[in-house]
Amino acid sequence: MKTIYCDHAATTHVKEAVLYAMLPYFSKNYGNASAIYSLGRKSRDAIENAREKVAKAINAKTDEIYFTSCGSESDNLALKGYCYANSKKGKHIITSKIEHPAILNTCKTLEKQGFEVTYLNVDKNGFINLDELARACRKDTILISIMTANNEIGTIEPIEKIGKFAKLKNIVFHTDSVQAIGNIKIDVEKANVDMLSMSGHKFYGPKGTGVLYVRKGINFDRIQDGGHQEDEKRAGTENVPGIVGLGKAIEIANYNLEFYSKKLFNLREYFINELEKNLGKQNIKLNGDRINRLPGNCNISFKGINSNMMLKELDRRGICASGGSACSAGCGMPSYVLQALNLEGEYLNSAIRFTFGEENTKENVDYIVEQIKEIRKLK
Repeated sequence: MKTIYCDHAATTHVKEAVLYAMLPYFSKNYGNASAIYSLGRKSRDAIENAREKVAKAINAKTDEIYFTSCGSESDNLALKGYCYANSKKGKHIITSKIEHPAILNTCKTLEKQGFEVTYLNVDKNGFINLDELARACRKDTILISIMTANNEIGTIEPIEKIGKFAKLKNIVFHTDSVQAIGNIKIDVEKANVDMLSMSGHKFYGPKGTGVLYVRKGINFDRIQDGGHQEDEKRAGTENVPGIVGLGKAIEIANYNLEFYSKKLFNLREYFINELEKNLGKQNIKLNGDRINRLPGNCNISFKGINSNMMLKELDRRGICASGGSACSAGCGMPSYVLQALNLEGEYLNSAIRFTFGEENTKENVDYIVEQIKEIRKLK
């Protein structure tokens, strides 16, 4: 049975061109990038080349790019690193209730260490309220961290307005862009973003690779002791093949962004329209905003159907989807993101996230819709 993969928000496959770029650094150009001999310099040059590609993709400078192991590490380094280095300026942080666990759990740790955190509410579509953000600011507020786009419902937050506000208030603004990079254009200068997190495996790069962008002049502490790598901000021998792969993946993603985004948008809209036509608008609910939304994200609640049952039946039919964040899968609790939207109970426990990617087609969508129709008869 053919597998139809519709969980690209969880992870993506590694493109052949990306893998091809990585291969020499596993067995041929395997030198340690900290070494001074030529084999080491080849690795160092490869890292710097990847750094240039990342910087170009988000309109940053190369010395503002730091390589990490994943988006979660980047989030930890951003929040902890900045707060530890600037605690004398204040100990108040502002974030939202629907951030990724990498942000929320980091904030919990910081609270245990004497920092105060304000968690902003969101409306029924997942947007923070800019007036509430303004009211939450205090004299000791040193950091605002709001994600670019939500990993479950795909809602794109108004980061340009948030960045402009933060700049006026002289507060550092961090955004978790793990879901956004490769799907929508991000310009850190235009959006007044001071720190940004991304993860390679979300845009057809390898797992175990991430990036933290930090605007020049912003002081942050390392949170991992060791050597002098990454300008002494992130210790540990560099994952040269992974960094090369991430650099190649973001280069491809940036080049194909307009075409890729349009394709996913068209698939998403086709999927929603087909569900409405075949199941009835009264039996489904799109969670999150339909307009300001990641192009390939479709989080749908199916009235009267339990999401766990639906996911098992979809899997039996070769369809890969999810009930929400991959990082929260298996916890057995309703999605905290959907709870923050004040979703009614019948919709809260019946939500399925479909996230499309480059290999998906309209034929895939037709098959998925047909199978959902069959599954509904089993309830």
